Amino acid sequence: MKIELMYILIQTIVGFGSGLIVGSGFVAFLTVLGIIPRLVQLSKSINWMNYYQASVIIGALTGTYLTFTDMTIDLPNLVLVFWGLLHGVFVGMLAAALTEVLNVFPILMKRLGIDKELLWFLMAIVIGKIMGSLFHWLIFVDII
Repeated sequence: MKIELMYILIQTIVGFGSGLIVGSGFVAFLTVLGIIPRLVQLSKSINWMNYYQASVIIGALTGTYLTFTDMTIDLPNLVLVFWGLLHGVFVGMLAAALTEVLNVFPILMKRLGIDKELLWFLMAIVIGKIMGSLFHWLIFVDII
């Protein structure tokens, strides 16, 4: 009984910490880089700002829901090609913006007064990502 409770507690802490890191990265991506205002400025569509914001929120909630359920969507190949194109655009924008995001960590650490621990912070993120990927592929992925 104690082992099960400890296991649930560890899962809760790891899940909460992971959510915090991913959520922080998403917020930094949107706010620090100003992705939505840049898109609005480039497309000259200030009147559609509320729709941009609503689509980001709906997309995040829908993605979270689909990630945590077994629901699948069967779509025609033409729709999948368009869907893949949208994903490619997003990943391309993300990759281009990540070079700017790396400047966020030193600024944040300096403001928090823990700039001497920046290396430890970055190493914790890298090692956590590696361990999480190994855990996922070795435990959850069935190799045929």
